[in-house]
Amino acid sequence: MAKATKKQALGRGLSALLNENSTSNASAGNTVGNIIELGLNNIEVNPFQPRSYFNEEALTELSNSIKELGVIQPITVRKLEDNSFQLVSGERRFRASKLIGNQTIPAYIRTANDQEMLEMALVENIQRKNLDPIEVALSYQRLVEEIKLTQEELSTRVGKKRSTVTNYLRLLKLDPIIQTGMRDGFLSMGHGRALINIDSIEEQLVIYEKILKDKLSVRQTEELVKELKTGTPTTKKETKSSVPSFVKSGVPTISEFFGHKISVSVNAKGKGKISIPFHSEEDFNRIKKLLE
Repeated sequence: MAKATKKQALGRGLSALLNENSTSNASAGNTVGNIIELGLNNIEVNPFQPRSYFNEEALTELSNSIKELGVIQPITVRKLEDNSFQLVSGERRFRASKLIGNQTIPAYIRTANDQEMLEMALVENIQRKNLDPIEVALSYQRLVEEIKLTQEELSTRVGKKRSTVTNYLRLLKLDPIIQTGMRDGFLSMGHGRALINIDSIEEQLVIYEKILKDKLSVRQTEELVKELKTGTPTTKKETKSSVPSFVKSGVPTISEFFGHKISVSVNAKGKGKISIPFHSEEDFNRIKKLLE
């Protein structure tokens, strides 16, 4: 029986560590700075949430995890008036908990103004690993425009190199059709970085269509963009001219002289070279004496 009780407590995650009886209503004035169990109906979603799309399959997986193990990491909320709260971060955990019919969720209470709310939500959103490049770029843009951060300040705030931040922001100059393709996973950030080097939107779209049609790699896309900008094909290999007849007729004689089958290569201008193989130091010295 003791084992069953322990398993149930572990299955309730962080909630099992909180004093639910005294904190579930969160009506006391000293809740700020604490982690307490909040009623889901007392929490409103974050109006500054930069993420607009929540994958249903991933949400269901998270719900199943919460059902088995509970909420491991508390959400963060800010306290409003009238015993209500607003999400700062953790909307997926909030939605997943609601999905399985939970009534409460562990939450860290803090105070924040609207600008701090937006910044916290954006930075927390950027740290996720499953964002598409355009979603990251839009979050960076909002931090620059609405929080008034410089790119240098932004790179420090999100823990990225300034060049990385700049590369993401440049993606927003792509045609919206191409941006949508990146959001839908049809092409990668590497493809987008190659396409941004083309000034003409029309030409961007032409290459975008070719990427989809021919399933071009990032390297192939870069070569195609370079070819378009310079007007010189980069993928065409230099062709070798055929070996002249006078060379073909002379190869057997030379091979017989050196005792090895030699190889001959000739370029388009008629210049060439003869390669003589050897198999040991003794063999090398033998060929050397033949040339003396």
